[in-house]
Amino acid sequence: MTEEIFAAGTVCWTREERPDGGEQVLVLVIHRPKRRDISFPKGKLEDGESLPQAAVRETREETGLRVRLDQHLGTIHYDLSGNRRKTVQYWAAQVPRRRALEASFLPNGEVDAIEWVPLHEVRDQLTYAADRELYDVFLELAGRDLLDSFSVTLLRHGKALPRAQSDEPDHLRPLTEFGEAQASALVPILDAFGPRHIYASTAVRCEATVAPYAARRRKQVRHTDAISQDAWDSGDLGNLRALMTAIVARGKDALLCSHRPVLPDLARELAVATGSRVGAYLDEATTLPTAGFSVFHLSRRHPDAGILSVETYPLKH
Repeated sequence: MTEEIFAAGTVCWTREERPDGGEQVLVLVIHRPKRRDISFPKGKLEDGESLPQAAVRETREETGLRVRLDQHLGTIHYDLSGNRRKTVQYWAAQVPRRRALEASFLPNGEVDAIEWVPLHEVRDQLTYAADRELYDVFLELAGRDLLDSFSVTLLRHGKALPRAQSDEPDHLRPLTEFGEAQASALVPILDAFGPRHIYASTAVRCEATVAPYAARRRKQVRHTDAISQDAWDSGDLGNLRALMTAIVARGKDALLCSHRPVLPDLARELAVATGSRVGAYLDEATTLPTAGFSVFHLSRRHPDAGILSVETYPLKH
């Protein structure tokens, strides 16, 4: 039986001003002395770690850079000795130029050098064909001016006390002990994407689900009835539509915690606001278990380019 090994990494990039007043994209590559190769930062998952968490951690350990994940670029598979197979997922990760210059990289036994290379020179330097194929996805995004992106994360609240066991109105039902554990478990994986604007339905179960992450990020939660189940049950979707339109126009990473029946409408309004195709993929991305979430990636410079990619994470706890 083949042993499957999972790993995750990033294609880090930054912008640099040219002497002529223009700018160019630089991409980070690493050199590993033991393997004598040039590739991108990546590494295996630790126990209990998600792929996004591993991508962020490995990037910091190998390069000194703290990153948040942008668009998912794809998955690489290759065989190892001893009947093993490795699966590596990669994300793009934009690094502000100042942070790129100030990164505290220290050569070590794993990585002895890092280098920021001009966009169109990277492919020829990569050692492995699989890395070059992955980089072609990155180049396509760059060619369409879609590298600068932001994300909208749609999150279903954690497990709440069933209606039959609560004497409170629906919006006051609290999380169960299991739901509270889910809310805590969400923190590190949400942190890999780093949404800074946090919205929650006015229902207690939604507020409690995002509270640990908001505390981790030291951000205020914007409570809004626009994405509450009570408003949805009444058929009033005008405020929901207006909120999603404003989030897209702002172009900042956002997290919205809402309810199972409301999430499909949130996704559809996101698609409409960006000129994206409305289809079954939206329903698949919003058919979530409690504390599950989907991350929708959008172009900051060209939001009308539509939804660039979607990642779904049914939380396992």
